[in-house]
Formats: sequence, structure tokens, C-alpha cells
Amino acid sequence: MVMITDTYRQVESEHGFTLIELLIVVAIIGVIAAIAYPSYQGYIERGYRTDMMSEMHNIASTIESRKLAQGKYSSVVTTDLVGNYPQNEELYTVAISPNPLSSTWTITATPIPSKRMENDNSISLDYRGYKCRSTTCGTGNEWK
Repeated sequence: MVMITDTYRQVESEHGFTLIELLIVVAIIGVIAAIAYPSYQGYIERGYRTDMMSEMHNIASTIESRKLAQGKYSSVVTTDLVGNYPQNEELYTVAISPNPLSSTWTITATPIPSKRMENDNSISLDYRGYKCRSTTCGTGNEWK
């Protein structure tokens, strides 16, 4: 029978990082954060704008259903539909024109000053389904 014996050597090693290594890691994290944060902010703002667009479509549906129930636009009450939206975090002020309502109504959402979306443009939706963001209007992706 052959016996194999292992000899263990204790290897001394240094533990930890040098200052240069830490500075390089911090610099890399800083560069990644500087690139990612504006992109993240844009993503959040597009999400809030999308929420407002959805609210505007809901308001338009409510106007049309009330018109069907009451027979004419001038009988439709819209005071409960105007105000600040979305309800959980008020970022836009919604107005409906003309008042009293006619068959050529327009819903306009204007960003509230000193809120997160203050630098966004006004968005609007009219009776034909035309969407406007600032001065760009149409039935496609104008709200994006």
C-alpha cells in the first residue's frame, strides 16, 4: 500500500483593496450613474404623460356617454371632469372648452408649475381624436 502525504504550506496573502482600485470602481459607478439617471428620468416622465393621456381618453369617453344620455352637448356637465390629474400625484391641470360644451370640444392638460412635469408641453385631445403636444397635432404618436 502506498501512502501519499500532503504537505500544507501556509500562503500569506494580502487582504483588501488599494486606494487606486477603489477610486477606479467609484469612477466607473459615477460614469454609469451619469448616463443612466437622465434616461431613467425620461422614462418616468413618459410614464406620467402616458397616465395623463389615458385620463384624457377616459374624460372624452365620459363626455360622449353623457351626451348620449342627455341628447345634446350643451346639457353635459363637465365640472367634475376638470381639475388636477392624475389623482394620486397632481401634475397637470385639465380644462375642457368651450363652456357650455359644444360638438367641437377640446380637452387640454397643462403641466402644473413647480411640479415634476413643469417642463413638459401641454397636451390636448379633441372631439375628432386629434392629439396635440405643443404645436404638433395628428392622430398618430404626437403625444410621445
